Amino acid sequence: MMRRLTFPLGGIHPVERKGATRNSASANAIIPSRCIVPLQQHIGAPAESLVGKGDEIGEGMLIGQAKGFVSANIHAPVPGTVKEIKSIYLPNGVRTDAVVIELEGEFERLGKEESRRDWSGMDGPEILDIIRENGIVGMGGATFPTHVKFSLPKGRRCEYLILNGTECEPYLSADHRLMVERPAQLLEGLRIVEHLLQPDHVLIGIETNKPDAIAALQNAVNEAGVNYRVVPLKIKYPQGDEKQLIKAINGREVPSGGLPLEIGCVVSNAGTVHAIYEAVVLGRPLIDRLVTVSGGAIAKPANLKVRIGTPIGELINECGGFSRTPAKIITGGPMMGQTIYDLDIPVTKGTSGILALTEREVNAAPRTACIQCGRCVDACPIGIEPTKLFKLIDHFEYEDAVAHGLMDCRECGSCGYICPARIPLVQGMRIGKLMARKKKVPV
Repeated sequence: MMRRLTFPLGGIHPVERKGATRNSASANAIIPSRCIVPLQQHIGAPAESLVGKGDEIGEGMLIGQAKGFVSANIHAPVPGTVKEIKSIYLPNGVRTDAVVIELEGEFERLGKEESRRDWSGMDGPEILDIIRENGIVGMGGATFPTHVKFSLPKGRRCEYLILNGTECEPYLSADHRLMVERPAQLLEGLRIVEHLLQPDHVLIGIETNKPDAIAALQNAVNEAGVNYRVVPLKIKYPQGDEKQLIKAINGREVPSGGLPLEIGCVVSNAGTVHAIYEAVVLGRPLIDRLVTVSGGAIAKPANLKVRIGTPIGELINECGGFSRTPAKIITGGPMMGQTIYDLDIPVTKGTSGILALTEREVNAAPRTACIQCGRCVDACPIGIEPTKLFKLIDHFEYEDAVAHGLMDCRECGSCGYICPARIPLVQGMRIGKLMARKKKVPV
């Protein structure tokens, strides 16, 4: 029997609901006739548009230039003509310019054989430049520019490189299918990152509800003859949070307000590592990704390889449309995703899922008074007191909230999920952080 590791504090066990998509092969989505490509698809400064209305562009062409170090390039997902550059809102409320491309012309890569590039002789800066040029960001949802994350400050070194294959949110299974269907490519991407960071140990963390992914990666490791360790993890949410994953895998704890690199760890999501493989080996920019389209209101749930900029409504139609009227539509997972009301919102680099949930799945209920049950405290993987923080924020006491650990909140949703009073704890934490930053409360 395999030993299953996990983080020690808090955590919950939401119903998985992955069965509709995890056992079916992924498929290529239909190329949309119109792509809406936001210039802000990452943490940091938005990219600066390099194109204007009427410009003809090719597949993979640079259309948004990273503005500063903490930013990311944006590339055209399809060939065509720029119809307009318009302002749109993203699911997280960020307003950004977006390049609207009408499909026309010939694809340079689609359906054509691609040449491979030998990366074994490259040095670290050369690999970092390729990652930066091709607009790679964290694809687990954080969207932090990868070239920034992998640029080790002077005096820092990576002891542990950890591939995050947990995908612990309910419904989502895109990373699962990636690990099962493309283990050799994923492993080569991991070898590229190892070549770049020179860690002492390379670990691959996968929850045990994905036995086929564990087997596929272990076989790939064996065939490649590399000294990587596949680590089976207990099924528990939020195991995919990098701080919890590190604690589970090697027992190290990221300090309050700190980053994994401070304890010698670098964590990268499976989708991100695969995108690095495509960029370095195939010279392909980040212009598509796997997306889980699921939920009780979706007629035919699926994992689809989707061009960035595809309107969400088109993907829902490709999955047979709505089988019933959804009570809520979410981008991302149900725990940390964002509710949307406009199906014209596009897929971005950070879109891991599109969920159309029924009333029964949402299970909405009116908010009642806190009964001081302490369940949110027990569920918190960080060890803070969500109900106390919520009260402080509700009374505009932002300095006290920060002093009691507000900025350490991972916004994982465990507290809100477990709360019998249905208090919107996570939303409160997000508002509290926003106000604390606006008021420049010292951390």
